[in-house]
Amino acid sequence: MTFRFFEGVFMEKALEKLAEQILSFDEASLANLREKYRLRIEHFDGTKDWEKAVIIYYIINTVSLKNTLFNENVLKRKREREGKTSKDHPRLKRVK
Repeated sequence: MTFRFFEGVFMEKALEKLAEQILSFDEASLANLREKYRLRIEHFDGTKDWEKAVIIYYIINTVSLKNTLFNENVLKRKREREGKTSKDHPRLKRVK
């Protein structure tokens, strides 16, 4: 049981370090790599390189998702501070 605990702690620390490194990458640079890895994973060959390509592709997408969630929450907080919620947006009318 003790070994598994230390193994889990080591794994968690390694993942945290990896997350720190990934957060330091520029999203635009990552986005430029997305297509390369998307194309690579479409051609399954079952190799370690293919497996790594899958992981890299989803890491890139995860950074993009994280940024989207971050921006949405910043905007939501800003609206709440201004006393506006998404329900307060005026309805659009069709004008002829």
